[in-house]
Amino acid sequence: MIKGKLESLYGKLKPYTELRVQENRNITLALMDGNLVRNEKTTTSGVSARTFNNGYWGFASDPEVNDSTIERVLDIAEKNASFLASKGGEKQAVHKAEMVSESHDFSTRKERWTQDETIDFMKSVDGYISTTYPQLKSRMIYLVGIDMEKELITSDCSNSYLNWPRSVLYIMMTLENDGIPCEMTASFGGRGHLEDNFSTVDVLKGGLDKLYDELSKKNMGVVPIAGTHDVILDADLAGILAHEALGHTAEADLVRNGSIAGDYLNKRVASELITLVDFAHTYKDDLLPVPVFIDDEGIVSKDAMIIENGILKNFMHNRDSAVEFDMENTGNARAWQYSDEPLIRMRNTCILPGKSKLEDMIASIEDGYYFTKTNNGQADTTGEFMFGVSGGYEIKNGKLGKAIKDTTISGKAFDVLSSVTMVSDEMKWSAGGMCGKKQPIPTGMGGPAIKCKINVGGQ
Repeated sequence: MIKGKLESLYGKLKPYTELRVQENRNITLALMDGNLVRNEKTTTSGVSARTFNNGYWGFASDPEVNDSTIERVLDIAEKNASFLASKGGEKQAVHKAEMVSESHDFSTRKERWTQDETIDFMKSVDGYISTTYPQLKSRMIYLVGIDMEKELITSDCSNSYLNWPRSVLYIMMTLENDGIPCEMTASFGGRGHLEDNFSTVDVLKGGLDKLYDELSKKNMGVVPIAGTHDVILDADLAGILAHEALGHTAEADLVRNGSIAGDYLNKRVASELITLVDFAHTYKDDLLPVPVFIDDEGIVSKDAMIIENGILKNFMHNRDSAVEFDMENTGNARAWQYSDEPLIRMRNTCILPGKSKLEDMIASIEDGYYFTKTNNGQADTTGEFMFGVSGGYEIKNGKLGKAIKDTTISGKAFDVLSSVTMVSDEMKWSAGGMCGKKQPIPTGMGGPAIKCKINVGGQ
């Protein structure tokens, strides 16, 4: 526990300064066909300081956390800021913020499993899979556990403490058809420690049965026909579209560097059915996968309304960009490690649900596709994207048809969202996402299903 390490240090902070101590604990385990092929456990911890001087930031960090190293990083950060300011031009004030105090500990109250006990649990899951689905050609179980604990104080007398764990099991199954492998992956878990998310194998059985059933259909499936089609993107696909192709374009640092969103503020970029929000920590009173109450610059985290009824309304900001763009700072600055400076990052980004029923959306398509799973994706600041589709079905005469083989979808985000004609009334969240913008960091994604026109790869 690192809580309380900084309480006595407010007097050492010169305006304006942030002091953060952080420890990340990671576990990665993998079983392939019952064999342990990866077994890692790492901890990184340390202290960092960031000081503002006339529009410039000085940053320093150290892996040791004691009085002398804290004084040293504070001194180096101040000197770095002063040096940069001496080379700078116009003066700039730091973004003003209210004094805040928050403390949240989401760690388990149960006795923690040892590494060996965790491996035994994974072997029991593997045993269930191998026994229940003997037709499988291969199977992979991959566990990623993250504990992120951090404490922050600022010279504004703000302070925050967060102990946030996440544990996710990724399970991949592979079948063969005429010697051609066919695979599908599902993730289980999310916010919380392993002991809370996976008490026994029983909690996974329903999801594993669904994964195997979908894989069996895909193994006998068809390749989509290439071209622009009417499609339904389920929550996984709508979520990655919202994050990769839309969310990043609305991060103010990328807007400053030429993102397409910079040309469309207060203009229509999507169907009026589309409202896109980056949520801070809760949705309809439910805690989200990645709750951020105070960001890593000591700012209260609030929901950021990015697109409202098709109109681009806001960008996501840190202290600097909020001043530059003269917009509200909703607390989007986040850092992955103690040695990282905070960047403008998403938290839990999604399109809001609409009023349509999924069955009505399917019934409205004569010839198209219903895409349910994604396995990768990329987008750039022009809003152009390409995502892999690893699960889905044909839609023929308003009904689901055969499962499809792996394919891709691509296009320009604003064009695709402008074509949306129906949005489902369901809301699903994905808890296993990682965003790789300069620093990897956990993010939450989610949303409803959307009906749109999109370019589909295939034959």
